[in-house]
Amino acid sequence: MDKKKRVQDSMTEQTYLLMHRHINGYGRLFGGQLMQWIDELAGIVSMRHAGGRITTASIDNLNFKAGAYLNDTIVLIGRITYVGRTSMEVRVDTYVEDLEGMRRVINRAYVVMVAIDEEGHAVEVPGLIVESESEKAEWEAGVKRYALRKQRRREGF
Repeated sequence: MDKKKRVQDSMTEQTYLLMHRHINGYGRLFGGQLMQWIDELAGIVSMRHAGGRITTASIDNLNFKAGAYLNDTIVLIGRITYVGRTSMEVRVDTYVEDLEGMRRVINRAYVVMVAIDEEGHAVEVPGLIVESESEKAEWEAGVKRYALRKQRRREGF
């Protein structure tokens, strides 16, 4: 596939207000709820990049840095960081946003999505145009994460 897309072309932001149904027994955001939101956002980002159907292949990094609580505003931002032939790595950063608009990171996840056709077979995705220094650094880190994932698959993990 010759067509390439920029990181900005598929970048997506989603905002939620934490309500009682999102809270665990300890009064914090339920981790499973956040994982659902991350997977959904990664799906939207990757569908926008691939221009078609996708499926989740793995979530290989999910770091909880801080908690979030009832009535907090949660912001998730997803972006493509690396693409292979049929797969896309999506970084999803989750923030708590205060009333002044300041955001603090509470979670970062890397999700691997694969483009598929109607029969569920992997299909090629557009390449990625990396423009900024941070996009280039993220791409290089993505190359390393891709190699590590490949090694883990060979070892049966």
